[in-house]
Amino acid sequence: MLENISSELNHFIESSRNVMPLLLKIIGALWGFNLLNWATGSRFNLLGLIPRKKYGLPGIIFSPILHADFTHLLFNTLPFFALSLFILSVGVKQYIQVTFIIWIVQGLLVWLFARRGNHIGASGVISGYFAFVLAQAIDKPSVTTLFVGGIALYYFGGILLSLFPSEERVSWEGHLFGFLAGILSVVLLSALKL
Repeated sequence: MLENISSELNHFIESSRNVMPLLLKIIGALWGFNLLNWATGSRFNLLGLIPRKKYGLPGIIFSPILHADFTHLLFNTLPFFALSLFILSVGVKQYIQVTFIIWIVQGLLVWLFARRGNHIGASGVISGYFAFVLAQAIDKPSVTTLFVGGIALYYFGGILLSLFPSEERVSWEGHLFGFLAGILSVVLLSALKL
């Protein structure tokens, strides 16, 4: 039994090492795009998600990569990095599928139901990744999924508090809908056996 646990954790660590270059490129692209955006006076923020407006529809695609300022992006980078690494270690294909489901479903729900304003930032996707990691531990319990779920809950459990209204300038709707989309992604991937 200890051999199985050790083998599974070693596989997880090795997989994480293998996907690290890809993840660092994703993070680098996110930072590069935002530096360009800020250098041009945050003009790309016009592509943010504005609920129930036709001109806000592109925000479904663009809002997760747009950030208001350095602090906003900095505080999204660590959880994005860690949770992405957890999902990527299972496989790039699954990461792409999970990201697509969360990105689109969260965006659509924010566009349909969120408060007025310009919703930007990766925190909705991050909440989705967090929910996916936790739901995966319940749906497919293994040493790795339970280990990763426990680490995610310990370090990023505060995400659960962000699912409810708090600060006026924080899109709690994005967090909530991202979280729900993360759970939906586990259900869909299990049902479709992807």
